[in-house]
Amino acid sequence: MRQTHGTTRHRIRIRRPRRGSAFATAAVLTVAVVAPAATPRPASPAPPELAPAPSGRPAFGSLAPCALASGPGLQMSEGIPTGRGYSRSTGQVHALNLMIDFPDVRGQGTARQRFAEFFPQTTRWFTQSSYGRLDYRPEMPITHWLRMPRSFRAYGIKRGSPFDPGYRRLVADIAKAADPKVDFRRYDLVNVLVTPNAGPPAAHAVLSVTYADNQQAPTADGVPLANVSFVYSRQDDGSGSLRRTGFRVLPHENGHVFGLPDLYTRGGGDKAGHWDVMSEDWGAGNDLLAWHKWKLGWLGPRQIACAARSGVFAHALSPLSRPEGTKLVFVPVSPSTGYAIEARASGGNDEAICKPGVLISRVDTGVDSGGGPVTIMDSTPHGRGCTRERNVHPGLSDATYAPGETFRTETNGLRIRVRVTGRDAAGDFGVEITRRASGGARG
Repeated sequence: MRQTHGTTRHRIRIRRPRRGSAFATAAVLTVAVVAPAATPRPASPAPPELAPAPSGRPAFGSLAPCALASGPGLQMSEGIPTGRGYSRSTGQVHALNLMIDFPDVRGQGTARQRFAEFFPQTTRWFTQSSYGRLDYRPEMPITHWLRMPRSFRAYGIKRGSPFDPGYRRLVADIAKAADPKVDFRRYDLVNVLVTPNAGPPAAHAVLSVTYADNQQAPTADGVPLANVSFVYSRQDDGSGSLRRTGFRVLPHENGHVFGLPDLYTRGGGDKAGHWDVMSEDWGAGNDLLAWHKWKLGWLGPRQIACAARSGVFAHALSPLSRPEGTKLVFVPVSPSTGYAIEARASGGNDEAICKPGVLISRVDTGVDSGGGPVTIMDSTPHGRGCTRERNVHPGLSDATYAPGETFRTETNGLRIRVRVTGRDAAGDFGVEITRRASGGARG
């Protein structure tokens, strides 16, 4: 498989291990091949802000300066909009779930029990995070373990394994074993829930992997199995403390089939911490960043403000856990970078927040998945954090800006200031954003 860029490109992403944590992550690898997608049935209508424009770019209206495009030659980008080869992330999304085992590694427990580790929890998580804009429908047409024709060892699956040859063989064998009980044309994505005794425990090395927008994958019922997530082992440190939230490995993996990149780096969650499930999906519950919700089509145009001109702007930000209100103010500073401003407080999927406030992050659509495309601006850069959750990156847990605190930066000839002016009785945070050229900035 060539790692090249062009009309058809193979993109490989490897999830690196975290350091200094009681719960080590390991390999998540994504292969994406950009090619026209085969669509077995009409896609759900695009949200209004993603309606096609004559130029080929979506019509974002007043938000256009803030809809940063993807950088060239990247594996997977933060750019908006997401490429067409990924699974849609709004409307009804039908997820096929297949539980597989092997002649040398028989299914641990029943297939129904494996399915129950992830559902209905995953469906509820997506409903909460998307404010109901994603109707995620998991289906299990085969209720027993689907036995593969080869041993687990024969596929040569290890941490960081490429798609060829092992996964190509496995995908083809899965399609053959599921036929004729499964019509793959009915589904938008595939979850392969591997018996948890195949491979090492997740506390040692996570093999979970997603192949997204992989139009050169084996076909079944005339369509390529282009968006497939594999989940191995259990996301548990042995004490049982993570079982309640361990299902979020699947929202993380499905985030890739929806086009979201990894936010962690070689240092683990050192760039984005526990503020997004695409950074850390273990430990206490967490949601997605507001930028990702826009990218997925989960925020309407009236919930986003674009501060692309010089001036002073005041906004009231509603915490992401609530469906109503303004969720994101974005300040673009170059064609590929800008600052995302959002409010975060405990509630909904955000159960682990120990310092409610205004979260500010730097988004760079020119940085590849796994390279740190999103950097949280830490209000207490020398602090140890406020979380007691030992399984997450603690240093950024108190990164939010509280009322009375101010973020300042100077970049690309601009001076940006974000001041948190207060919090009202409804829990909304007031922010005042100042954007000026470097020579005329005040305050």
